[in-house]
Amino acid sequence: MAENAVGRLEYDDGGIVGGPLIETGPKGRGLGAARALLVGMLFIQVGGGLQGVLLGVRTESEGFGLAVSGIVMASFYLGFMIGTRLAEHFLAAVGHIRVFAALASVASAVSILHLLWINPAAWALLRMLFGLCIAGVLVVVESWLNDMATNATRGRLLSMYMVSSMGGLTLGQLLLNGGDPFSFELFVISSALISAALVPITLSATSAPPLTVPEPLSLRQLISLAPTGVVTAFCSGISHGALLGVGAVYAAYEGLPTNRIALFLVSATAGAIAFQWPVGSLSDRVSRRAVIFAAAAAAAAIAGIMPLIEPGSALSLVLVFCFGGATFPLYSLAIALTGDWVPSSQLNGASAALVRTAGVGSIIGPVVGGVVMSLTAPWTFFLVLVGAHAVVVAYTGWRIVAREGVPVDEQGEFVPWSTRASAMAVNLLRRPPRPFSRNGGSGPGEAA
Repeated sequence: MAENAVGRLEYDDGGIVGGPLIETGPKGRGLGAARALLVGMLFIQVGGGLQGVLLGVRTESEGFGLAVSGIVMASFYLGFMIGTRLAEHFLAAVGHIRVFAALASVASAVSILHLLWINPAAWALLRMLFGLCIAGVLVVVESWLNDMATNATRGRLLSMYMVSSMGGLTLGQLLLNGGDPFSFELFVISSALISAALVPITLSATSAPPLTVPEPLSLRQLISLAPTGVVTAFCSGISHGALLGVGAVYAAYEGLPTNRIALFLVSATAGAIAFQWPVGSLSDRVSRRAVIFAAAAAAAAIAGIMPLIEPGSALSLVLVFCFGGATFPLYSLAIALTGDWVPSSQLNGASAALVRTAGVGSIIGPVVGGVVMSLTAPWTFFLVLVGAHAVVVAYTGWRIVAREGVPVDEQGEFVPWSTRASAMAVNLLRRPPRPFSRNGGSGPGEAA
């Protein structure tokens, strides 16, 4: 895929070549060069995590209302989906470093602009623009990391990427306790953190790689190959979007103090970090669909119990930790399950389709969560989470009965993943092509 004279992208062996500032450097320059990228991404995620929880608190104090707050917070995910598509064109036009610098600068400015226009329409537009910028930044980082990865360093790079992503989000949520959310300080801190991401990236000597773009795979094709993966990705998007989007709004309307609101969200993301590897390791040893069924059932059960527990209590935080540990691995499991059924040549396209599917769910989650709470009571936020996971339980249970699964010894390796990663990062999962022989056939066989 190449950038021609009139600015249109064309396919060329699956990669974007050319462009004013795109240089091709030696593959696998080692972990040292990757650290600058990951430090930059860490700053971005910390600043973004702080902004997300801060706006959730402020929408309540500014009197936006629950339904409107849900729409405002969902706008981030709409922008994120748009950004993953536009980033490819930006990179082909001006190159990696300029795209990163431009989008990070805009994201930093957006954080401050929330203070100038305090109304729902302005905040929704700013939140959407912020999501677009964050998506573009992640595409740049993921493209660079993929170019640096070798067979010897790929696993470590992926682990470092996930630690920077989820760890940064968690640290950002904790920073809510670092200032007064009803003043300007935390907005300034968020902006400064995002601006700081420019330093390690722009001063790095890393050359910009060509951009690999997934060959398209339609959602209909993906559903025919791995329907359980699609349903799980969509419903996990609803859950994660609702939790990260309007979780702080729910906590604020329940009257929790600022430190408890931060702990509420941190408990969920800490649970995600703690449980990703154990759940994934289990899914490599037993039926992947059975693990999806069990994790979704556990998440639904915990969410169903939460309305009975005192909001902000120690027990509620423990349960939220366990809920995060059950719900966040579902997206990774969906990608792993899809990889078990989709030929290696189509994995990138399938992952791009899953990113879009989870993205749609992430938009729906905060909107539905906000509307349901506004029509009933804040505690019904958890009923939205119950519903999303109940769909996964019902559908996966039916597929387990209706279709034979992939033998355990033929399953691919689980890799922890985040709904805030783009399809570009799936290149870090490259594996050798393997033959598909479901039920003795030569094609993908019956769907999962």
